[in-house]
Amino acid sequence: MDPIVVAAGTAVVSAMATSAWETARDGVVALWRRAHPDKAEQAGAELEVVRAEVVQARRDGDADTEQALAGEWQSKLQRLVRTEPALADEVRRLLEEYLMPALAADEQTRVRSIIQTANATGRHNTIYQAGGNITSYLPPTS
Repeated sequence: MDPIVVAAGTAVVSAMATSAWETARDGVVALWRRAHPDKAEQAGAELEVVRAEVVQARRDGDADTEQALAGEWQSKLQRLVRTEPALADEVRRLLEEYLMPALAADEQTRVRSIIQTANATGRHNTIYQAGGNITSYLPPTS
């Protein structure tokens, strides 16, 4: 699954429990309106139902339910992008402009850790990635 889609699905559900939810919701509905104008209102209504589940899960300390709901939204966004690959940039914009600003700093860090990617080509390339500090002791090169 595309890391941006995973991050966006996670952020949608996390944003549901914030005071900035209305703005985040508007961003998700706008994405659906561009992709499937006839299903945008249905998506908005579904978001409200899921929001109630997320708020209750947080009250109950039920991280499993919240994770399952995030998985559902990850799948929905993945299907959207798979059907219309041009929407991948729209999902990234949704994440950056609507969802991330709605999240607390610790949740932003958690979502950002999902989208770490790296590529290396050629011989003897090394990539180090971490969500925090790295200490590395490399042998001297000859």
